[in-house]
Amino acid sequence: MMRFALALLVGILAGTVVVKAAEPSANAKLYGTPGEAKAAWRKAEAQAALQRGDDGHWGGAASPLGEGGAIARLKDIANIQGVRENQLVGYGLVIGLNGTGDSLRSAPFTEQSLRAMLDNLGISPPPGSSRVKNVAAVIVTANLPPFAGRGSRIDITVSSLGDATSLAGGTLVMTPLAAADGQTYAVAQGNMVVSGFVASGQAETLTQGVPTSGRIPNGALVEKEVTGNFGQDELVVELREADFTTAIRITDTINAFAKRRYNQPVAKERDSKSIRLRRPKNTSATRFLAEIEGLPVVTDEVARVVVDERTGTVVIGEKVRISRVAISHGSLSVRVTETPTIVQPEPFSDGVTAVEPNTTIDATQASKLGILGGTDLESLVKGLNQIGVKPQGIIAILQGIKTAGALHAELVVQ
Repeated sequence: MMRFALALLVGILAGTVVVKAAEPSANAKLYGTPGEAKAAWRKAEAQAALQRGDDGHWGGAASPLGEGGAIARLKDIANIQGVRENQLVGYGLVIGLNGTGDSLRSAPFTEQSLRAMLDNLGISPPPGSSRVKNVAAVIVTANLPPFAGRGSRIDITVSSLGDATSLAGGTLVMTPLAAADGQTYAVAQGNMVVSGFVASGQAETLTQGVPTSGRIPNGALVEKEVTGNFGQDELVVELREADFTTAIRITDTINAFAKRRYNQPVAKERDSKSIRLRRPKNTSATRFLAEIEGLPVVTDEVARVVVDERTGTVVIGEKVRISRVAISHGSLSVRVTETPTIVQPEPFSDGVTAVEPNTTIDATQASKLGILGGTDLESLVKGLNQIGVKPQGIIAILQGIKTAGALHAELVVQ
């Protein structure tokens, strides 16, 4: 140590210091790909867990699962149970329309609502005296986000309920918004923002977009909070797509992090969709979730083929496998041609002009035979393209392969 200090001091006085990179340790290992390094890390974690004698309660040994699909953050594939939005709905009136509101004879509820609103304001018009066209009855919807406190602002959507032609330029009058329990949680009011428009003349009408629906950014004021159970000692993580393998990988990843951060495992799998979390002591639930929601997780998915017969859309997952099969795909075309013949009678005879039918039918059939089979998505798509069929034909082929038992995936027809 003293020699190293003297050498460093001499180097500084001389004006040059040479720094050499540290040589790799004798125990260092080189990996060709990140997957090899990750597999080695999982193996080391499993061996260390076995040496510690973990019994599987609240984590236990890391599972020796194979590599899966894409790597995603925990927050992108799972939610916290109880942390969700709540739907709100209300009925109100939009005023200030330029003659594009409800016709009160066709929408009597609009007139009743208008009279009720004026009664609350101390004005009692006689029945049938309100024949205006600048008022429209609307339904107001909104989503109350989690942890929204009193005084928070939320966006609302306003949709016409009667026969109004446009809500552009209107103003929503104060409208209570209630939840499924019937209690009012927010109050909406403000000027409408409508993207669609309608223009009409004597001979033509042009409509673009939906002028009878619009939004009011920050148009509702929260008046009541939604109480929840967030912050308890035990939390539950719910996967958006249930999968046993992904649930186990999430559990192992969280425990591997928690054993270094909190010196204890905190996760325990419950089923294919949920994982229980035990909050560490002296750590708030907010801080605990913020530390684990960014952990990378190797996801897994079910082999699935999704087809939409209406639009001809075919989506094939990466895990889809097809056994080697022979496919004959052909199309039959039938053309019917009518060439009637006009027959004239003999001169000075009692005959009449007649029409004799003449029909020609041609049938052609084109067929292609292909060998389809593949162990990965690339070979499967390449085989379908070589057959040269349209999306509707691909849908029929996939359904036939599934019936034959050669499609090793779930076929979802929408």
